[in-house]
Amino acid sequence: MRPVAPPPRVSRVYADGSALSRYLVGAPCREQWLAWTAEHESQLVTTPLGLTELRRVAQPRGVEATGVAHDVEERVEVIRFSDQTLKAATKVSGVLPPFVALHIGAALAHPDVSSVATYEVQLAQVSALHGLTVVSPGWPSSWWEREG
Repeated sequence: MRPVAPPPRVSRVYADGSALSRYLVGAPCREQWLAWTAEHESQLVTTPLGLTELRRVAQPRGVEATGVAHDVEERVEVIRFSDQTLKAATKVSGVLPPFVALHIGAALAHPDVSSVATYEVQLAQVSALHGLTVVSPGWPSSWWEREG
């Protein structure tokens, strides 16, 4: 009997709260985000921090936005903060705010993450420095290079 090859690994995209908040009505670049996620949503992963950021943006917008946030939570895979996440975050914590460090730590520690979806300049810059592709539908290519 022939050995069965394992299924190919799917490249994943880590999404922070700035990206997830693009699901909300009235968010900048919402249409571009929705068009992109129509093809890529199954690749998204986030952390409890990303969901907390999404809820923080949704809550003041009312019941409809809170419902959208809940729907996103049901559809996007949530990964836990592992020891590897914290170790990677610690390496950049001296130059980044703690939450940005946790986001990059989660992205770097996940073996299948090759891209980061974000609209936050520091996370985009550090992601690119670590060889991750930055995804920001609706914004110009390499936008983070022109910022700060």
